[in-house]
Amino acid sequence: MRLERSLFTDENCSIRRTLEIVGERWTLLILREAFYGVRRFDEFARNVGCPRDVLSARLKTLVANDILERIPYREAGHRARHEYRPTAKGRELLPSLLALMEWGDRWAADPAGPAVAVTHGECGEAVEVQLRCAGGHGPLDAADLRIQPGPGAKLAA
Repeated sequence: MRLERSLFTDENCSIRRTLEIVGERWTLLILREAFYGVRRFDEFARNVGCPRDVLSARLKTLVANDILERIPYREAGHRARHEYRPTAKGRELLPSLLALMEWGDRWAADPAGPAVAVTHGECGEAVEVQLRCAGGHGPLDAADLRIQPGPGAKLAA
C-alpha cells in the first residue's frame, strides 16, 4: 500500500480538501444529527451541544458547500425559519460517518456497548462499511491495496 510520497506534493490532496470542509468536530456531529433525522436549528443546538454561533457558522459552511440544503418553513403564528437536509452530495458522506462510528464502536465505545445500532431496514441485520473494488472483490484491507499517483497528482519540485 506504499506510495512514494516524496515524489508528489499534497497540494491537490482530496483528503485535505475534504477536511477543510467537514474535518472539524462540530461539523461531523452536525452531520451525524442530520443523518439521524434532525432538521431544525434548535434541535441541532440541543443535540450537538456547541455554541449557537459556532453551529450557525458550521451550518452556513455545509450549505455553501452543497452538503446540506436550507429549506424554509413557517409554523402558524411564528416567523419563517429554515430546516437543513442532506443533499445528494451530503448523503455520500454517510459511509464515512458510519466507518468512523464502526471504528469507535470497536475501539472507543462505552463498556456497556455502542450507543447506536445501525441496521438494514428490510432485514434487520447490522450494517457494515466495507472496502470493495469496482470488480466486486472484498472486503479488502490495507494489505490488499495499491496506492499510486492519480491524474491530478503534482510532481514535487
